[in-house]
Amino acid sequence: MIKYSEKDSIGLIMLNRPEKRNALHPEMVEAIKNRIASIENNDNVKVLIISGEGSSFCAGADLAYLNELKNYSSIENEKDSESLAELFLNIYNFPKPVIAAVNGPAIAGGCGLASVCDFIIVDSAKAKFGYSEVKIGFVPAIVSIFLIKKLGEGRAKHLLLTSEIINAQKAYELGFADILSDDVLKEAFVFAEKLCRSSLTSLKMTKKMISSISNLTIQDAVNYSIQLNTISRSTKDFKEGLNNFLNKK
Repeated sequence: MIKYSEKDSIGLIMLNRPEKRNALHPEMVEAIKNRIASIENNDNVKVLIISGEGSSFCAGADLAYLNELKNYSSIENEKDSESLAELFLNIYNFPKPVIAAVNGPAIAGGCGLASVCDFIIVDSAKAKFGYSEVKIGFVPAIVSIFLIKKLGEGRAKHLLLTSEIINAQKAYELGFADILSDDVLKEAFVFAEKLCRSSLTSLKMTKKMISSISNLTIQDAVNYSIQLNTISRSTKDFKEGLNNFLNKK
């Protein structure tokens, strides 16, 4: 379902169902969640990349599995939704930077998978994005949370209500994609290597800070930041980094 490898402090999860365009299936969802849990506290991994084998990043939900949903009870559908939501939250809340290397189409749940990553690097010729749920009478409920957070309500409405499939250039112009590339995996590793040069402690604290501040009032955010500054200045990474900077190392 997935392949995992590590190189120079960078972890790589490859969705490995190319014959199914890497469509999400319960077993794949569990495999990704288990792998993420296993490396969350592994300090040998400073950055995580997620990409897909073959010509697609992720085509959304597996069609055969979607067909089974027609016969699911309300309780079964709720559990299935909870599992997908947990996957997205686990990636969104992963304490280290996560990069989506989008090598091809990312549709519906696949688009959601990309949106929960911190950075999205896309193949300038092959990547496509779209939320196709309303076309089949479905609601893009879970994925909408992260799209609205990323793009804002107005742009999210256009993508979610029209089901428009957009290309890499349009995704970049909207602010959904961060980098256009002719070789997304190579570009993702180059970008990850840049991130790896920074303090892991600082990366983790900064990522958590960004997520926390967005949910606070201005005053609460200021109070939170004061405490965070105080804590960060007592870390080993800060003291070593400051010494190196002052000594121009």
